[in-house]
Amino acid sequence: MMVDNFWSKSLNSPKFIVGPMVDQSELPFRLLCRSYEAQLCYTPMFHAGIFVKDPKYRKENFVNCENDRPLIVQFCANDPDTFLEAAKLVEPYCDAVDLNLGCPQTIAKRGHYGAFLEDEWDLLKSMISKVSKELTIPVTCKIRIFQDIDKTIRYAQMLEQAGCSMIAVHGRVKEQKGVLTGVANWKYIKAIKESVKIPVIANGNIQSLDDVNRCLKETGVEGIMSAEGVLHNPALFSAIHPPVWKVAEEYLKLVEQYPVVLSIVRGHLFKFFHISLSIEENADLRHLLAKASARPQLHEFVRLMKERYQEKLELDDLDFHVPMTTLPLPPYLCQPHFRPSPPLNKPTGSEETSKKRPIENDSETSKTKRLANEARLQAKKAAKEASGRKLPLCTSCPNPRGVKCDYNLCKTCCRNKVFKLVLDCVGHKLMFKTRKRLAEEKEAIKTKERSTNLNQQSTINNSSTVLTCE
Repeated sequence: MMVDNFWSKSLNSPKFIVGPMVDQSELPFRLLCRSYEAQLCYTPMFHAGIFVKDPKYRKENFVNCENDRPLIVQFCANDPDTFLEAAKLVEPYCDAVDLNLGCPQTIAKRGHYGAFLEDEWDLLKSMISKVSKELTIPVTCKIRIFQDIDKTIRYAQMLEQAGCSMIAVHGRVKEQKGVLTGVANWKYIKAIKESVKIPVIANGNIQSLDDVNRCLKETGVEGIMSAEGVLHNPALFSAIHPPVWKVAEEYLKLVEQYPVVLSIVRGHLFKFFHISLSIEENADLRHLLAKASARPQLHEFVRLMKERYQEKLELDDLDFHVPMTTLPLPPYLCQPHFRPSPPLNKPTGSEETSKKRPIENDSETSKTKRLANEARLQAKKAAKEASGRKLPLCTSCPNPRGVKCDYNLCKTCCRNKVFKLVLDCVGHKLMFKTRKRLAEEKEAIKTKERSTNLNQQSTINNSSTVLTCE
């Protein structure tokens, strides 16, 4: 597919884009953002390997509908064949697949994906080239920048040459996360845009429509992506600040239509109400939301928050089309969340910020605690070695056996045995034999009751026949 056709015809040349967020850019939230002028949405990041192997994972996580287009499905992957197989499964239901090369979290480092593939250019070429050639829809990439702007440009050009049809650029290095997030660098995004021929999307520093327009002007990109900004105000692209309960009610209505797990819904409500929940007078409602274990409780939370603030808000008189830079706003209006600045005197993304503090910079108290902990661990280790105690092993596998197991097995082997042979293990509390016996006794009682009822009914019928004959 030609890139121009992909951008203009498949995606309808979007300017306002909702980024991929694990457990937060699910279908109800995407539809909510689309109702406030978002023009393109990404799914959450899916693990390609699990997506291919686990039908339950696919069914629970990849949910879409007719109104959820245009849509890009994002995967993390580190193998060309696995990436292709996962992409084939979603090919009929989306407009492109995206390779996540931007996740900076520790889990991505352990799993060997996301931003931790950014130096493995041969692997990236093979994945993108293979999938772009064998799919009928394009392949896109979401990346982070390097400290070196020239390397960043070469990186983007390499992805383009491999077959990438669009690049979303997060203007931060992978070390910029958590308290070290800092400000995204739009100059790098502009440099990428000027060096490639495919569409480029800018991501980073987007908290309002003013930021969107300013970024478009400064970078020259085709579209702007927001993630954290729309989490706190899904109406960001509409340039309005709706009441938080209005957005929450709309979202909960979509959740009723397209159910998702409660933790995801609760997480969105915490984002919507982040300002109002930080006020001490709302501590009771914050506790209510944190402890909510069913959707009706979430509806109740929104209702109580609405009652608490609605008296302060003249809905018929207030114009919500206020400038997005008019801050601070009342706590009952959706508004951006600003991260604190990273620590001073440490260049964001530098080697110094990515390492632990050297021990010589710790306080004397910290040194004392650390030495005490080390001494205690050494003492435990020495005592264990001296005693020569070893954990007994399962008789069927190398794992430690359950101390109270009736068959000297680990719990997994024990479960397999007692299930297959219908036995009990009191130590592991696996009572298959007992449960079967109780079930049989219960069924015998029911059978006896049914037999008694049939006999009684037969007697009644016989009596009725005799009376009729007389």
